Amino acid sequence: MRRAVILIAVFLIALVAVRGVVAAPQSKGSATLSGVVIGPDDKPVPHASVSYQSSGGNAPHAVYTDARGRFTITKLKSDNYDLRASSKGIFSEWVKNIMVRKGHTENITVQLIYAREMPKASKPSKPKQ
Repeated sequence: MRRAVILIAVFLIALVAVRGVVAAPQSKGSATLSGVVIGPDDKPVPHASVSYQSSGGNAPHAVYTDARGRFTITKLKSDNYDLRASSKGIFSEWVKNIMVRKGHTENITVQLIYAREMPKASKPSKPKQ
């Protein structure tokens, strides 16, 4: 009986310790990622969505560009990040492994190139006889 109580006590202590580590808030970093989103017409895209996450796939987030197509992501931890932009059904490729380091600002340009769906081809007219 005493052995079972000790085992349960050790299990509960371990559970509390693990929960404390998992639930601990993530500290904010001091790295910054900024840039501009450019459309297929080579002009800045206002109010585009910029999705980003660590290269390991952790902590996905999104920000929006301003009226001049510029975005700034602050308080990042030093890590490698992937990001992608979109606006009105047009997307960029994923820009992968952008290295940001403590106290530094990394600047990037993202080009929108992919449409959500391919434009429909016009139907060829019947040859006149």
